[in-house]
Amino acid sequence: MQFSQIIGQEIIKQQLITSVREGRIPHAQLFLGQEGVGKLALAIAYAQYVSCLNKGEHDSCGTCSSCIKYEKLIHPDLHMVFPFAKDGKTKEICDDLLPEWREFVTKNVYFSLEQWMDNIGAGNKQATIYANESNEILRKLQLTTYESAYKIMIIWLPEKMNITCANKLLKILEEPPTKTLFILVSEQVEKIISTIISRTQMIKIPLIETHTMSSYLQAKHSISKENSINIARIANGNYIKALSIIKATEESQLNFTRYQEIMRYAYKNDVLATKKWAEEMTSSSMGREKQKSFLDYAQHITRECFIKNIEINELNYLIDYEENFSSGFARFVNEKNIQALMDFFADAATDIEQNVQGKFVFFDLGLKLMTQIKQN
Repeated sequence: MQFSQIIGQEIIKQQLITSVREGRIPHAQLFLGQEGVGKLALAIAYAQYVSCLNKGEHDSCGTCSSCIKYEKLIHPDLHMVFPFAKDGKTKEICDDLLPEWREFVTKNVYFSLEQWMDNIGAGNKQATIYANESNEILRKLQLTTYESAYKIMIIWLPEKMNITCANKLLKILEEPPTKTLFILVSEQVEKIISTIISRTQMIKIPLIETHTMSSYLQAKHSISKENSINIARIANGNYIKALSIIKATEESQLNFTRYQEIMRYAYKNDVLATKKWAEEMTSSSMGREKQKSFLDYAQHITRECFIKNIEINELNYLIDYEENFSSGFARFVNEKNIQALMDFFADAATDIEQNVQGKFVFFDLGLKLMTQIKQN
């Protein structure tokens, strides 16, 4: 991870680089900021810069043996601690999940705790840094350095440490081994014991500026300037939220296309096309959650078409392509069939939730829609 790969935060980047170039590297630093601002990315880029064998004026070289190992998070002098949930069998310390962690972080360094826990199948379990981890931290810091001048310990979300682990970490911070760098990456400093905070130099990471986020979205995700500005404003400096908005928008557009198709087939009484559509709705790429998402969306757009038909415009919430579609389709959703249409989608959602075979559910849905969407 190089500084150039991080969204914005130019002042923080320069501050970190300057501290290294001037030989002022505090033994313990606390990177504090809200979710999605790039704290972990900055911590990794900073560690990579510290260890780089050919430092540039503004970034690590990206090509030396140290940087190449950092790109995969496999540098022998880099150690990482993160919260997880024990499974009572094999997951006892962070190293037990290190392969999963490396793969997850190298794919996208902007992620939430919830996303990490979902990735390891921990669901709604409590994310914790356990007492055993403090022994691992101490053991690793007693090792001699392999390639770098520093042993670097990045602790993601130290607020998730249990009290035993936190107290042991405090003792290490009070008498740190030589040439050791701690980087704590936190979102809730109030949940870290005050004596740990007092042993660190705090660096507050600000929200990503709207114009910076917008420009990045245009370049990285090929989003129009207008849409990127809207997404950046809603995300409010949080790139994780921006990604969530983009994903939701893409899913919404796919759901719109699926809705448009089935209503067209219903209008034409096209049974064969409906059967094929039902098969596509249950393909390997369409899991149960996506099927439920479509049925929720179908209820939403059906309701909006009805509202448009009865001309209560102040209650209409349609985006541009939905508006264009509803202008022609809304007349088919009226007082006589609105309840039946809504029930069809709701019943299908219940069937999917109860694990009824999806192919039958969606084919049956299409046939029912034919009874309500009449040709004129």
